[in-house]
Amino acid sequence: MKAVLCKAFGPAETLVVEELSSPEIKKNEVLLDVHAVGINFPDTLIIEGKYQFKPPFPFSPGGEASGVVSAVGEKVSDFKVGDRVMALTGWGSCAEQVAVPAYNVLPMPDLMDFTTAAAFSMTYGTAIHALQQRGALQAGETLLVLGAAGGVGLAAVEIGKAMGARVIAAASSAEKLEVARQAGADELINYQTEDIRERLKTLTKGQGVDVIIDPVGGDLFETVFRSIAWNGRMLVIGFASGTIPTLPVNLPLLKGAAVIGVFWGSFAQRQPQDNVDNFQQLFTWYAQGKLKPLVSKTFALQDTGKAIKTLAARKAVGKLVIKVR
Repeated sequence: MKAVLCKAFGPAETLVVEELSSPEIKKNEVLLDVHAVGINFPDTLIIEGKYQFKPPFPFSPGGEASGVVSAVGEKVSDFKVGDRVMALTGWGSCAEQVAVPAYNVLPMPDLMDFTTAAAFSMTYGTAIHALQQRGALQAGETLLVLGAAGGVGLAAVEIGKAMGARVIAAASSAEKLEVARQAGADELINYQTEDIRERLKTLTKGQGVDVIIDPVGGDLFETVFRSIAWNGRMLVIGFASGTIPTLPVNLPLLKGAAVIGVFWGSFAQRQPQDNVDNFQQLFTWYAQGKLKPLVSKTFALQDTGKAIKTLAARKAVGKLVIKVR
């Protein structure tokens, strides 16, 4: 099989495509014939040795995939050969085949295509966990989404609307904000050209924002926290800006507010039934047309490095997907 390989930590240009033997599966794993791979921010970090875990060399990037089950381990009873599935792999998906623990595999909805399925799990799984379990977002509350045109950002806009919130989308350009508007955002803020604190003060009539979801980090973190409402919740998703922010801890005290970490991958392992319940809700909303994953560009397997580089440069809107088959 063909696989994109990282043989030493470095930039996306150092990735190579080589022929490998098919993976051998363990008793609790399935072998997936990969059709499509979703590219996510962790892929930009893992190839440079900057992520929470460092796979042994050589390894393939790609933490989520869709495809068809081609073999099952002897202890696997929930899946059979020929099933269309979406899978979380951590890494290894940028290849024609990948071995995946069965507990990280979900059946694809009948009406979902492989490209959409590859773009779905990580961003929508993260966003619903953030807003439901961590942020306890309630209908009628105000949600601010930073980086609103990115994968997690757009998912948060759609899920926030599905949960009955008033959604304020913030992004760095008019083009990105238009994408957020089409996803259902009620209000838009361009934080490159507007004073975000003044706009939030106006939009909330001085009351502040109930929930803030931030996959960006950087200087905006403290700026928007100063606009949070009493009992507000600031959800820390990631640091696409490349900078991990700090916060004067008197601010949560004065606001009666909380800074809450969101680590969906760990949640899915520790609370698997809650994660399954989340996806059942997501699939229902998808069937109702409330969730419309945006794949802005697809790449061939040999161009995986270009896709990762595009995402690292924050030039992507929605999701980027590798089409393997």
